[in-house]
Amino acid sequence: MKGRSIILDHIQGREAAALMVDGKLDDFLIDGDAPLPGTIYRARADRPVKGQGGMFLSTPDGPAFLRQVKGLAPGQMLLVQVSGYAEPGKAIPVTQKLLFKSRYAIATPGAPGINISRAIRDEEERDRLLEIAHGALEGADYGMILRSACAGADADEVAEDIAAMADLASQVLADAEGEMEVLTEGDGPHLRAWREWSQPAEVFREAGDFEHHGVLDALDVTLTIRESLPGGGHLFIEPTRALVAVDVNTGSDTSLAAGTKTNIACAKLLPRALRLRGLAGQIVIDVAPMPKKDRSTFESALRAALRADSEETTMVGWTNLGNYELQRKRARVVLSELLS
Repeated sequence: MKGRSIILDHIQGREAAALMVDGKLDDFLIDGDAPLPGTIYRARADRPVKGQGGMFLSTPDGPAFLRQVKGLAPGQMLLVQVSGYAEPGKAIPVTQKLLFKSRYAIATPGAPGINISRAIRDEEERDRLLEIAHGALEGADYGMILRSACAGADADEVAEDIAAMADLASQVLADAEGEMEVLTEGDGPHLRAWREWSQPAEVFREAGDFEHHGVLDALDVTLTIRESLPGGGHLFIEPTRALVAVDVNTGSDTSLAAGTKTNIACAKLLPRALRLRGLAGQIVIDVAPMPKKDRSTFESALRAALRADSEETTMVGWTNLGNYELQRKRARVVLSELLS
């Protein structure tokens, strides 16, 4: 099936959303058991961690860990936001940099000014959006980012979204005093799909649509460790306690350029494969043999693929053994831990 489709359904009793592009599963969101990223707490500082510059906090959902703490004393109450998912047995990662995200706008307390997505390059459109934002904010003293979805969007819808995020930010910031409390919940898969998958798409929301549109079959493949590559090569993606190992294989291709071609195919596909599986942390890629002069080509392909990916990933570089390392933010639940 050609085009983009968004399917909103449930699987094993969990809310989930799938993005299909030309009949292929491109993204998948599913509700887990941990607090959702974006959740905001009124939390209590407990104890600093010497040598790491961090602080353990108490929240209604359990212990949390805040990095880069300055001027914070044990017992102090503060507002923090869940920034990702914790590794098993570890504290919830949180940040003091609160963001209030919606489809068109992101309110940024502590970062004043109105900024427009760099993806919107038309000057007339940027001027139109600035005018809408200034009218909707009416002198608010915190910043707003207008997202790429604003391009060509109805002015009233954009203004309503900006005003809603501004109001939510004001309400939360005014509620900093008191005992530990959950002030706002993070967005579930259906809301997050509406927020993040903003390009035109046909939306299906009936029970059983995952099966009707091939999502379940695609998930069966995703839950394996093997990922096929164009040209006959394949990847083995295996999470361990310490890292995620990616083994690149050329398969049946025995040509002199097989290693380079397969590695470039890996670079283009890997962000999607990690995204669907919810894998993050330290990623170590055991690339197929290729000349050192082709490493820059591999890196360029990988950089371009990561730029288009929704999850924050740092390209660390080559090891002495010839492996390539990435560091990826834990912004999703691991799919295999929920669906088995």
